[in-house]
Amino acid sequence: MVTLAKSLTADRLLLGNSFADWLIAAILFVAVWSGLWIVRKTIGSRYKGYSSARNPTAIRLIAYLIGNTKQVLFIAVALDAAQGMLTFPPRIERIVQNIVLLLVLVQVGLWAARTLRFYLATKEAERGADQVFLGSLDIINFVAGMLIWSLVILVALDNFGVNITALLAGLGVGGVAVALALQNVLGDLFASLSIALDKPFVVGDSLVIDTFVGKVEHIGIKTTRLRSESGEQIILSNADILKSRVRNHGRAPELRALATIRVAYGTPIEKLKAIPALLERIVCEHSQARFERCHLKTLGDSSLFFELSYFVRQPSTNPLLDLQQAVNFRILDEFRDLGVEFAYPAQLVVLDRLESTARS
Repeated sequence: MVTLAKSLTADRLLLGNSFADWLIAAILFVAVWSGLWIVRKTIGSRYKGYSSARNPTAIRLIAYLIGNTKQVLFIAVALDAAQGMLTFPPRIERIVQNIVLLLVLVQVGLWAARTLRFYLATKEAERGADQVFLGSLDIINFVAGMLIWSLVILVALDNFGVNITALLAGLGVGGVAVALALQNVLGDLFASLSIALDKPFVVGDSLVIDTFVGKVEHIGIKTTRLRSESGEQIILSNADILKSRVRNHGRAPELRALATIRVAYGTPIEKLKAIPALLERIVCEHSQARFERCHLKTLGDSSLFFELSYFVRQPSTNPLLDLQQAVNFRILDEFRDLGVEFAYPAQLVVLDRLESTARS
């Protein structure tokens, strides 16, 4: 009887399961985990072949998700399979099931995030260098990530027996306090969402914000970064930008150049009348320029003032200063050939010699 009792005790080593049961469960766990790992490895190594645009989007997405599946899912599936070979008390069985559920939910959250990333990457490839879309990617990823993981946490808590309704009510009260404490941070966050949705500017645009001038390098969750003409980086709060008056030169279809040309009073009238047509011809020589007007605007104290107005088309690809320089060089050449002299600011002083001699 004693020998039989010892045999039964040895046969039930841990939590009501024999050594053989534990061994079979362990072998099954390793086999399932290894099989899933081999499948993931095989598909992951061939993902470049599946990622070709020739394959349907659904096939590419499935291959992408399988290739990026984490070990947590393998452990969850292997643990669930091994659990079927064992008999646990209800409390232990519930703990194991919760662990499996938690690992599966983590993988589901990762899959959802990866699916969003795959979708955004596909759209980015379709649009190419679309600066409007690229400037919104970080903000979309951040907001979507918060929503995905918040939903995963709520589903996990609900399955663990937590009263979600009471929790949400408590979070609503606490959220008011947190919102008041973090109102500046939340203000910048909502400002970034407003920039992403309304798109007043995108990466690459040249902006004038109050006294700051620069080109947009990055639009973040809290700040927007500009690169000034002198080279330093200007970091501005998104909320402050929306409160400011923003001048976006990147959206201008054309930019205006206004030049004032001084001509000497001694220039013959025939040459003066020829100047507007001459300047119009000079501007029209450049395909990216659009002539507007040229007039003898002012009879100054020491010179005649001609005002020339023209525009550069597509200023993002045709710099205004390059066009101005080319036009100015041509004006110098043509004025020399025409014999027209530029006037210099001068003041003529006439002395009355007789009056000065009498006083002496």
